[in-house]
Amino acid sequence: MNEWLMDIGRFTAQLTVLILLVGIVVIIVARARSEGGDRLRMRIEELNHRHEYRRRRLTLAASEPGARKRLLKAFRRDDKEQGRQGRKAPGEPRQTVWVLDFRGDIKASGVGRLAEEISAVIAAASEGDEVVVRLESPGGLVHAYGLAAAQMDRLRDAGLTTTVCVDKVAASGGYLMACAADQLRAAPFAVLGSIGVVAQLPNLHRLLKRHDIDVELLTAGEYKRTLTVFGENTQEGREKFKADLENIHALFKSHVAERRPQLDIEGVATGETWYGRDALDKGLIDALGTSEAYLVSRMEDARVIGMRLELRRAMGERLGMAISKGVEGGIERIMERLDAGRWEKR
Repeated sequence: MNEWLMDIGRFTAQLTVLILLVGIVVIIVARARSEGGDRLRMRIEELNHRHEYRRRRLTLAASEPGARKRLLKAFRRDDKEQGRQGRKAPGEPRQTVWVLDFRGDIKASGVGRLAEEISAVIAAASEGDEVVVRLESPGGLVHAYGLAAAQMDRLRDAGLTTTVCVDKVAASGGYLMACAADQLRAAPFAVLGSIGVVAQLPNLHRLLKRHDIDVELLTAGEYKRTLTVFGENTQEGREKFKADLENIHALFKSHVAERRPQLDIEGVATGETWYGRDALDKGLIDALGTSEAYLVSRMEDARVIGMRLELRRAMGERLGMAISKGVEGGIERIMERLDAGRWEKR
C-alpha cells in the first residue's frame, strides 16, 4: 500500500512539472503568433531534377555492381552535353510549366494563398509558358468559390495557357474553378460536375411554440430575411428563397457555358456528378489522365517548376511545438512505467 502511495506521489509531482511546461509552451506559441508567425514563404522545386534524380537512383540500384561505374560516367556525359546545348542556343528559351496546387474545403480557405501564387506566376512567366493547377475540391460556399474561380480567370486574362488536372474530385464550386482552364484533364475515376446549388436549414419554430417560447424577428426591407431557423416560415419566403437559388444556378451555368462553349450546358447542369470516363463523353473534360503522367510528359520538352507559398513559423512557435511533443512523450513514458509497476506487483 505504501509503495502504491509513493508511486502516486511521484506521478503527481512529475505531472505538475509537465503542466507547468505546457503552460510555458502556450505562452511561447501565443507570443510567436503575435510576432508574425503567419507570414508566407515561397518554396520552389524544379520537378525535372527530382524526376531525373530518382530515375538515376533506381537505374543504379537495379544494375549489376560492375556496371554502376559506367552508368555514373554516362550520367556525367549527359549532364555535360545538356550544358553545351544550353550554351549553344541562348536565344531559344525553353518553355516553362508552372505547377500550382489547390486543395479546397467548404470555405475555399486556400483562395487567398492561391491568389498570391497566381500573382507571382503572372509576374514571372514568359510568353508561351503554361500553368498547371492540380485541383481537388468538392465545392462549398458560393461567394468563396466565386472568388476562387475569378482568381483562375486571371491566368487566362494574362494570356497564359492553363491546364487543370483533377485526380480525385472537382465538383460544384470545384468545377466552377476548373472550367476556367484551356485544357481540363481528369483521372478515370475522378468525380466531376455537380453543376447545381443546394441550401438547407432546420426550423425550430414548432418546438419553440410547444414550449411557449416566442422569437421576435425584425427586418427592414421586404426580403431581408426569407427563411429563418427560429421563426415561422411563410410560403412567400420559401418561394423567394427558391428564386434566389435558381438565380445562382443560372449564374453558375452561364459561367461554365462561357468558358466551355462546346458543352451541352442544359444536359449537364442537373446537379449530377460523373466519373472521369463519363465526364469525357459529356464534354466536361478534354482528356483522361493523372496529373503525374501529364507533368512527366511535359518534362520531355519543358522545365516544370512547382511553386507554393507555405506558412513560415517563427522560431518561438517551432520551439513550442518541439516542447509540446516532448511533454506528450514524457506523459506516455510515465504512464507506461506506472502500468509496468502495477503488473510487477501482481
